[in-house]
Amino acid sequence: MDEETPNVTEAYDYLDYISSEPCHKVNVRQIGAQLLPPLYSLVFVCGFVGNILVVLTLIHCKKLRSMTDIYLLNLAVSDLLFLLTLPFWAHYVASQWTFGNALCQLLTGLYSLGFFSGIFFIILLTVDRYLAIVHVVFALKARTVTTGVATSMATWIVSILLSLPSTIFSRSQKELARYTCSPHFPSTQYHVWKYFQTLVMVIFGLILPLLVMVICYSSILHTLLRCRNEKRRHKAVQLIFAIVIVYFLFWAPYNLVLLLYTFPHFFHLDNCESSNRLDQAMQVTETLGMTHCCINPIIYAFVGEKFRRYIWVFFQKHIAKHLCKHCCLFQRSDLPEHASSVYTRSIGEQQEISAGL
Repeated sequence: MDEETPNVTEAYDYLDYISSEPCHKVNVRQIGAQLLPPLYSLVFVCGFVGNILVVLTLIHCKKLRSMTDIYLLNLAVSDLLFLLTLPFWAHYVASQWTFGNALCQLLTGLYSLGFFSGIFFIILLTVDRYLAIVHVVFALKARTVTTGVATSMATWIVSILLSLPSTIFSRSQKELARYTCSPHFPSTQYHVWKYFQTLVMVIFGLILPLLVMVICYSSILHTLLRCRNEKRRHKAVQLIFAIVIVYFLFWAPYNLVLLLYTFPHFFHLDNCESSNRLDQAMQVTETLGMTHCCINPIIYAFVGEKFRRYIWVFFQKHIAKHLCKHCCLFQRSDLPEHASSVYTRSIGEQQEISAGL
């Protein structure tokens, strides 16, 4: 099995490359053992701090008053589930799997659950923006907290179902000189499950979200271009392009390499040298994709002016208050309830949503 990548990518081993001569991948594993643990640790720390801050701010300051808040909270929880598995994978690539079969299945399931649910909540946030900006009247009735909770519950159920195969087929066992944690599909249906897993990840991890983003944000841009406020319009357009481009740059490489890895025969890559290169590419692109959960808080929360004020209020009330009780700078903890604007309530709401609030 492919022992170099610690999580979902281990579902795609190099069984297809076994021929008369074995394909040794010691160098790939050694490089991964040196580079991946510090990268995973950095992603874990940055992502954990950012998403925890989003969760605390949404609960203590914003009080989850809108459907957008519900989706932002669930996106942060999804990222946290994903991030909590990284310390274990970091230890795994540096040494071997020492946590037993139960944790192997649990952590693989959490990794997949965080992956799928995070993508789905990004899609829901995109649709939420679309409704709030393009269909304002309908959005006033549809975008409620109840709707947000109901769609979030449905999203978690779908994500759990999509995560079940990788959870069920994962197991820990000794292979060669080390213990591994990787999916082991039934030998009679190995290729069926292997192709199925890859196609599910590519369809839901790249094709579907990009399709939704292109359709929704095209309509949003068309609406925003009619906005009279040039400054706000320019900022909103920049944010929209940032969301699409960042998502594409972080996840497209992984999905493309995943296709090459799963279907090497179609691309004439079914040899040991190509297999080693694909392993290295999988390590790089998957790590790049992981860092997207560190970017999510910045894109969907911190870039909004109003959300930044909530962050500042949370810092004043719950952090700075304990660090510097006598500093005058932290005595003001009030949040302006009304932002100065010459626009109507609906247009103001559109601008806030378009800014990622």
